[in-house]
Amino acid sequence: MKEIIETISDELRRIASEGDAFVSLDDKSVEILKKLAGAAAQEAPQRAAPSQARPQKKTVPEEFVDDVKPMEFVSEVDMVKLDGKDDAPKKVKIVENIDGIAAIPKPKPFELPEGGKREQWEWLRDRVLNDPVCHEHLKPGKKVVFGVGNLDAKIFFCGEAPGADEEIQGEPFVGKAGQLLTKIIATMGLTREEVYIGNIMNWRPEVPKGNRPPTEEEMNYCLPYLKAQIAIVKPQIIVALGMTAVNGLLGFDPTRRMGKIRGTWQQFEGRDLMCTYHPSFLLQHASASMKRLAWEDMMTVMERAGMPVSEKQRGYFLPKQ
Repeated sequence: MKEIIETISDELRRIASEGDAFVSLDDKSVEILKKLAGAAAQEAPQRAAPSQARPQKKTVPEEFVDDVKPMEFVSEVDMVKLDGKDDAPKKVKIVENIDGIAAIPKPKPFELPEGGKREQWEWLRDRVLNDPVCHEHLKPGKKVVFGVGNLDAKIFFCGEAPGADEEIQGEPFVGKAGQLLTKIIATMGLTREEVYIGNIMNWRPEVPKGNRPPTEEEMNYCLPYLKAQIAIVKPQIIVALGMTAVNGLLGFDPTRRMGKIRGTWQQFEGRDLMCTYHPSFLLQHASASMKRLAWEDMMTVMERAGMPVSEKQRGYFLPKQ
């Protein structure tokens, strides 16, 4: 129970680190949270009196918290009572349904045309940018987001879905999380132009305000486009950034935990897949130990790709003696 709640808490902090104050959940997620709330109420010890309660403080470098806002779930239909009491403070609301959002159809099969990588990539990019389903779910004035980078890259970074900055510029990882990813790539001794960067999703998931993780239906619709990019680039290694990307590539598994799967080699479409933390998560959980874990994953990727790892690189984010 504790691990599940901590996982949910970590994901909320990650979303909050992007400056978003609202998220939405589907009916299935609502039912899961209700069950968790009931179980937590049965397991919880007697609460301390308000005068005895001490709020926990978390030290985070100032540069990582400038735009972090408190989280709030908003809904017109339901309220989750986290401690099971009707008179409990109602701090969490959940969106069960969002009116006006069209259903996500199953993807239509397609084949890449004959030709070189550049010709295939441009054909695919044109298809995605003009996909009617993608456009149907865009906010007015926003853009469909397609992958960018080196078509001969050894390393393919895969994120989850575009955020506010990405849907404006039409390019993945250009906001604060993207800036951190660029720094990570540079620390590896590479540039964004030497790798390929894409997302599970090609549009920002619809929600009244803020961000939400994409649904399985949304990811399944966009997954063939991601697979096609991988087929064109033919990377040696795919790096899944965050649990949403992991679930999109490996299939949703409610028992999967990032703390256990990160740093391990998986397989996707016959290629090595490394699972690691999303840059947004690192922005929120900016401790040296968390950075070190993510960096160890990147060094593992470098070694598998045949890249040299210097002693200086091996010493990054190590605890001070």
